[in-house]
Amino acid sequence: MQKLLRQIRACQVCQAHLPAGVRPVVQASPDSRILLIGQAPGRRVHETGIPWNDPSGDALRSWLGVDAEVFYDERWFALMPMGFCYPGKGPSGDLPPRPECAPLWHQPLLAQMPHIELVVLIGQYAQKAYLKDRHRNLTERVRDFQQYLPQQCPIPHPSPRNRHWQRNNPWFTAQVVPALQSRVKQVLSLPDSA
Repeated sequence: MQKLLRQIRACQVCQAHLPAGVRPVVQASPDSRILLIGQAPGRRVHETGIPWNDPSGDALRSWLGVDAEVFYDERWFALMPMGFCYPGKGPSGDLPPRPECAPLWHQPLLAQMPHIELVVLIGQYAQKAYLKDRHRNLTERVRDFQQYLPQQCPIPHPSPRNRHWQRNNPWFTAQVVPALQSRVKQVLSLPDSA
C-alpha cells in the first residue's frame, strides 16, 4: 500500500492539464473500513495537501457524524477522489475531475483495501462511475439511498454551492443523514465488538 500511495503522489499524468500544478491528494490504508469517493480536491485542499480540509469537509464530517480525528485516521477512512489533483476553476465552480485518475488508480487502491464495509459516493461523478443505474440522476439516487445500503450510500457533494439543492430537498437532512450516521457508527464499532 505504501508503495502504491507513493506512486499516486508522484503521478504526473495530467500535469499538462492542471493550471495549479500536480498535487495528488489521497488517504488510504489496508485497514480502512469506510471509503469516501469524492470529486476532486478544491483549491484549499490543493494548497494544504489535506483531503476535505475546507468548508465542504466540515459539512461532510457533520453528515457522517465524526470529528476530524476519526475522519483523518486512515484505519477508519480511506479518501479516494475521482480525480486526485485540483482540476482548476471553471465558469461555475471547479472543473470536473480529470478523467485519467480513476481508471489508472482506483482498482489498484481498492485491491489493497479488503476491509471496506461502506462506500460513500459523493456527488454525480462518483455515482456515475460506481452505480449501475446510469439513467438516474443524483437526486433520485440519494432519495432512494436505502436500496444501496449497507454497502454503499450516495450523497450530494457537501459544497456550500449545493445549499440550494439541500433547501429544495429537506428529506436529505431528515432521512439520509441520520441513516448514514447510523451506518458509519455501526462500521466504526465493529472492531470493539469483535
